[in-house]
Amino acid sequence: MSSARPAGGRGRLVFAMDATMSRQPTWDTACKLQAEMFHETAAIGGLDVQLVYFRGFNECRASRWVSDPGALAGLMTRIDCRGGHTQIRKVLSRTRDESRKKPVQALVYIGDCMEESIDELCAIAGEIGLTGTRAFMFHEGRDAIAERAFREIARLTNGAYCRFDAGSAQHLRELLSAVAVYAAGGHKALSDYGKGRGEAQRLLQQLR
Repeated sequence: MSSARPAGGRGRLVFAMDATMSRQPTWDTACKLQAEMFHETAAIGGLDVQLVYFRGFNECRASRWVSDPGALAGLMTRIDCRGGHTQIRKVLSRTRDESRKKPVQALVYIGDCMEESIDELCAIAGEIGLTGTRAFMFHEGRDAIAERAFREIARLTNGAYCRFDAGSAQHLRELLSAVAVYAAGGHKALSDYGKGRGEAQRLLQQLR
């Protein structure tokens, strides 16, 4: 099942990030790179993005839907990372609820660890999969517990898992651009975009 973009409509993408204390460098990098998502989709219908983040003690917030990089950058630059545990369950629940109201083509999640029940996360991921939203789980680092959870979330939503290293801004840029193209134009648009682009090919190889 896929969450197809309506004819003449805009793709919708939930852009979710771990904003706990250790994540500040990656948050800053993503803030600089997010404009690429809008740029790559301008010619294929455009993109609406909702920022979701968690930090501190039990704080998980979602922005309004925005349709241009300036608005998203404005939201992100006002947020500072704070210590706390992961709240991936809330991110997944929010995505599920949004996709039940109106189709969401993709969830992008960027994080480096997982401190929750993998069974609870997988249960919600399965529900997301039924809505047609694909989760693209971008894993910074090599934490084995996080990798196992992220891979399973991706599998249950017919999405994709990709690992990148701290400081590899180019890889993250390419991954974000590729998912944005998918959200705006679907599998065919990503296939066309992916010719000669390694990160896009990594995603395509996993999508069913």
